Amino acid sequence: PLRSLGSADMDEVLPKPRFHLDLWLGFTVQNWVLDVGRPVVMLVLPADWFPLNRPGAADYLHLLYNITAPLILLKMLERSPRTPPLPAVHLCIVAVVMATSFHLVADSVTRRLLLIGYQLHVSVRENPVMKNLEPSSLNFTLLLLLCLSFRYIPLFLILLLFFSGCFCPRSQEGRMPSAAWMLLAPNAAYYWYLITEGQTFMLFIFTFFAMTATVMHQRRRGMVPDGNGLFMLYSFSAALCLVAVWVAGLWNDPVLRKKHPGLIYVPQPRAVYTLHLGRVAQTC
Repeated sequence: PLRSLGSADMDEVLPKPRFHLDLWLGFTVQNWVLDVGRPVVMLVLPADWFPLNRPGAADYLHLLYNITAPLILLKMLERSPRTPPLPAVHLCIVAVVMATSFHLVADSVTRRLLLIGYQLHVSVRENPVMKNLEPSSLNFTLLLLLCLSFRYIPLFLILLLFFSGCFCPRSQEGRMPSAAWMLLAPNAAYYWYLITEGQTFMLFIFTFFAMTATVMHQRRRGMVPDGNGLFMLYSFSAALCLVAVWVAGLWNDPVLRKKHPGLIYVPQPRAVYTLHLGRVAQTC
C-alpha cells in the first residue's frame, strides 16, 4: 500500500517533472520571428515593394503565425500534466485561430492606413486620416483596430491553464536548467512586447495575479512550481520590470501622454519609433 511507502519510495513512484525545452524554444522563436518581426518588416521594408492589392511581407508572416501558434499552444496543453477537458481544449484552439485571423485583418488595415498618413503616436480620434473618413468607414476601422487586443485573451488563458499543471511535490522541488535561463531573457522581452505593443497590461496583470494565487493555493497542498512553472513566473516578473523601466523612461513625454491620458500609461514601441526614431532616420 502507498501509506507504507517512505518519501524516497514515493519519489520513485511519481514521475519527475522535466523542462520542455523543445516547446519553449519553438514558442520563443515563433514569437520573435513571426510576431515581433511583423512590425519591424512593416516599418523597414519599402512600401512600393508590395502593392496595396496584394499581401505584404508582414501579412505573410502573420499567415505563418496563424498556422504555428495554434499548433504550439495545442502541444502545450497536451504536455500539461493537468490536461483540461477535451471540449475546453478545442474551444481554446478555435478561439486562438479566430482571434489571430481577426488580428490579421486588423494588422493589414493598419499597414494600409500607415501608407496614407496614419500616425501611430496620435490617438485614433485625433488622427487626420481618420477624420477624413466617412462615419461608417470610421466605425468599421475602429472595430478592426479593437481586434488587435482580442487575440491575446485566448493566449493568456492557455498559458494560465498550462501553468496550473506545472507543479510537483515539495520533495521533488528542483531548479531551472541552464537552457531555461538562456531562454528567460528573450521570453521576458516578448512578454514586454505583448504588454506595450498589444496594450495588454490589465490582461497580463490579471494573469500574473492568477498565477500567484495558484502558487499560494498549491503550496498549502505541499506542491511547488516545477521547472516550467518557475520559468513562467520568472519570465512574467522580468517582463513587469522591463515595463516599469519603459514607462519610467517615457513618463514625461507630452505627445504620448496625450494619446494615453488615462491612469494606465504604457506607450507602444511603434508609436515611440514613429515619433522620435522615425524622424531622426528621415533627417539622416
